[in-house]
Amino acid sequence: MLSKDQRQKRIQDIIARESVSTQAELVERLRAEGVQVTQATVSRDINELRLVRLPIGKGRHRYALAQVAGHQGVEEELGRLFQNFVKDVDRGENMLVIRTSDGHATGVALLLDRLRRDDIVGTIAGEDTIFVVARTTAEGEALMEELHTLMLG
Repeated sequence: MLSKDQRQKRIQDIIARESVSTQAELVERLRAEGVQVTQATVSRDINELRLVRLPIGKGRHRYALAQVAGHQGVEEELGRLFQNFVKDVDRGENMLVIRTSDGHATGVALLLDRLRRDDIVGTIAGEDTIFVVARTTAEGEALMEELHTLMLG
């Protein structure tokens, strides 16, 4: 039985060398290596590792580690993801909800977290939705306008 760290290292190794587009495929690859794992466990691992799904053409995607260097790189990558995968940004007071294409919320939330902005208290990501808490209502409003601009390019 592998430890959580060992299992997550295996996942990183697999996605580094193979094109894996779904959780089910990742479960199969792990089982082929003798690692007994459930899809629920793999789903948690994907979230903890903050894996992103990158487009590989013809509507297909693959999992990858988010690799962004420096603050400017984070902003550029965030802009790219917003233009390609964010469908909507909505706000209620200081809380924002960002809707993405399926499987892209975690990657977008990771980059928002990496900005380490004082006006963002934190994010929570699901499969296609990100919940963002801004520090104040005014900062939430300004953040929403900024994110709309990112989305529109």
